[in-house]
Amino acid sequence: MQIKRLILFLLFFSFCAVNSAPAFWIWTPESKRWTNPKYAAKDSPSEQLAYAKSFFDVKDYKKALPEFEKLIRRYPKAKESAEAQYHIGLSLEALNKLYDAYLAHQKLIEKYPFSERIEEAIEKQYNIAETFMQGKNRFLGLDIPTSKYAVDVFDAVIKNSPYGKYAALSQYKIGLVLKSLGKFSEAKDEFEKVVSNYPESEWAEPAKFQIAICTKETSLEANYDQMTTQEAKEKFEEFVKAHPEAELSKEAEAEVSALKEKEAESNFTAAAFYEKQKKYESAKIYYEYVFTNFPKTTWAAKAFERYQVLERGK
Repeated sequence: MQIKRLILFLLFFSFCAVNSAPAFWIWTPESKRWTNPKYAAKDSPSEQLAYAKSFFDVKDYKKALPEFEKLIRRYPKAKESAEAQYHIGLSLEALNKLYDAYLAHQKLIEKYPFSERIEEAIEKQYNIAETFMQGKNRFLGLDIPTSKYAVDVFDAVIKNSPYGKYAALSQYKIGLVLKSLGKFSEAKDEFEKVVSNYPESEWAEPAKFQIAICTKETSLEANYDQMTTQEAKEKFEEFVKAHPEAELSKEAEAEVSALKEKEAESNFTAAAFYEKQKKYESAKIYYEYVFTNFPKTTWAAKAFERYQVLERGK
């Protein structure tokens, strides 16, 4: 008896629910399919675009986004779909979802290569990379370093338009990002790409300076092996010779002096090591090398003094 009552109750409940609920799904002869008006696009792509932009224009980006997406799903080949894709990127930017915005712009570039918005999308990507380069992004209440994202997006800008307005600058800034992370060898490679791929660019000159800086930083890890130090010094000297009037040349000259000081110190240390081992002839060679080749360093006088001491000790 209880089971019969339960069945009757369920049937009554189902009947009430069906009769009280609105008819969400309707058959449309044009599309020959069932559609839900709540999720359906307008009757034409232009109407749907206008409807989506009505939310965008009043900065209601959360409502605008699904309407732009609806247009693309319903009318994927319409010219308005490219415009919708561009506005998806803009909406995500406005919502501070920068990486998603970058991906949305990338989708426009790849899916709608003939869109009039391509150059604007690339510029938007460059600006996003700049933002990532300059700081951190908030995620779940935490500051997340965005340097890696900057490199990825700058690289995309270059690939999307290898000789476009932002290509050389993006390549240069990849080097700056890696340099700021202490990845001097990788940064040097990226700066060299600026010089080789964009020799006429205004960024080729500063890239040469950065190559010298990265070479110097790499040399700091070597106390006795002077190969990288000498290479760095040569890079700075080449820069000064090629760009004597450049503002960076004064800084380059200062770097050359500092590297000579370091090279002199390293050779003096080698001389002192041989002297301690009582290998006096080898020590004299190094001391002489110091005061002969680095006369303006602080190590020249010390080297000359030790050289004379060893000479008198013959």
